[in-house]
Amino acid sequence: MRCPYCSHDETQVAETRESDEGDVVRRRRRCLKCDKRFTTYERAEMAFPSIVKKSGARVDFDPAKLRGSMTLALRKRQVSIEQIDAAIERIQDKLMGTGAREVPSTRVGELVMRELKRLDKVAYVRFASVYRSFEDVDEFSRLIKDI
Repeated sequence: MRCPYCSHDETQVAETRESDEGDVVRRRRRCLKCDKRFTTYERAEMAFPSIVKKSGARVDFDPAKLRGSMTLALRKRQVSIEQIDAAIERIQDKLMGTGAREVPSTRVGELVMRELKRLDKVAYVRFASVYRSFEDVDEFSRLIKDI
């Protein structure tokens, strides 16, 4: 590990701790040249499936885009960050659990809608109105009646 202060290549691990969940390792390091300390985090690299758009284009799964969409739907609603994080984690787990190399974007959209329906009905309707791009009021009112 290269020192972020002096760019020296040799550092020494002074302390190692695992997170409570056991999915992150935190290491305190000390540079052998400048003697400054810094922290590194070690996580398992997750290989999410590629997302196949309706146009046929393939893009990498982007958790930040997922978070942005959900946050926008949940704007000004009484849902905590922890609840959003848990929902995103469940979506990611389901995507990883498929074992597939590619997943249609419609599947991701349905997973988001399922989580939003659990968290907040108004956010669910907000997201569904954009995601399903209703053509008329009758389709929209059918969605609301289903809730």
